[in-house]
Amino acid sequence: MIIIMERSATEENILAVKNILEEHGFRAIVHVGDVHTVIDALGDKTTLSPSRLETLEGVNQVKLIREPYRMASRDRKEEDTVIEFENGVKIGGANRPVFMVGPCSVEDDYEGLLKVAVAAKEMGCQFLRGGAFKPRTSPYDFDGLGEKALKYLAQAKKETGLLVVTELMDSTDLDLVCKYADIIQIGARNMQNFRLLKAVGKCDKPIVLKRGPASTIREFLLAAEHIMYNGNEKVILCERGIKGFDSSFTRNVLDIAAVPVIKKYSHLPIIIDPSHGTGQRYLIEPMAKAGLVAGADGVMVEVHHNPAQAMSDGKQSLSIPQFKEVFGKLNLLIDTLHLEKNNNNQIKEA
Repeated sequence: MIIIMERSATEENILAVKNILEEHGFRAIVHVGDVHTVIDALGDKTTLSPSRLETLEGVNQVKLIREPYRMASRDRKEEDTVIEFENGVKIGGANRPVFMVGPCSVEDDYEGLLKVAVAAKEMGCQFLRGGAFKPRTSPYDFDGLGEKALKYLAQAKKETGLLVVTELMDSTDLDLVCKYADIIQIGARNMQNFRLLKAVGKCDKPIVLKRGPASTIREFLLAAEHIMYNGNEKVILCERGIKGFDSSFTRNVLDIAAVPVIKKYSHLPIIIDPSHGTGQRYLIEPMAKAGLVAGADGVMVEVHHNPAQAMSDGKQSLSIPQFKEVFGKLNLLIDTLHLEKNNNNQIKEA
């Protein structure tokens, strides 16, 4: 349930509601907003009638959430969640879509990483992404440089101002990754690693949660719910492709429809990853455009200074010249989409 308090509700009113909820076995989470205070009631709604709560002083409305992903649901929060960073970058809502770019794995070549970071900065990107710890299908493949890679990312941030996105695979590395990263990524293979979700739910860093390759949208949102339930509501969803039956041409099937579906049922921001979603660099541009038109809040793309020599995912990585060409077009598309959105908003206001 969600209890929306009156604008005039006092601290005593809010505390009274919270106490009754807890007496009936609910976990009560209080959110103080600019206009209303909202209380999330997590528990068995059969133990307490909504009509009982509606009689309490200061209560404006009680809403029942039908979906199991209660905290991530649009029923609980109608307005979009916007995640803001110290440098003013914002993800979600009506803000300009963001770009997260960089190599699949950070290799032992800092100059190559810096070339990508500098190019990303020139093209208006906000985030540098790169793997320090890499989950690989084969145990013989390169699985990352660990802290050395994190230090490379931190140095590139210092030189360019780009924020850092990197993957966490094991909760034992959480403190180390938090030391260097601005966003922690939970990869597709770990989408339902519930211990890991619980761990990042207790940290204060924004989380990019990637959809598992065989996961439904409901399972995807419930994975986000695990993070939010444990205290961290700064979750960014990432559609990165699901398994299809035809792998002749693409690595995965990028589910573009997931973007508007999630926008309808959840308030969380969602970005897309056309690199993993297709596995083919020639498909990055058209699929990124499709995702942006569908309403995505950002795009994550793999970029490498020399894809032919990349130690992982070179086939789906853009070279720096290709990246500049593609992202020049994406920036133009975003300009057009935002102009149309602003015009539509002006017409509605008129």
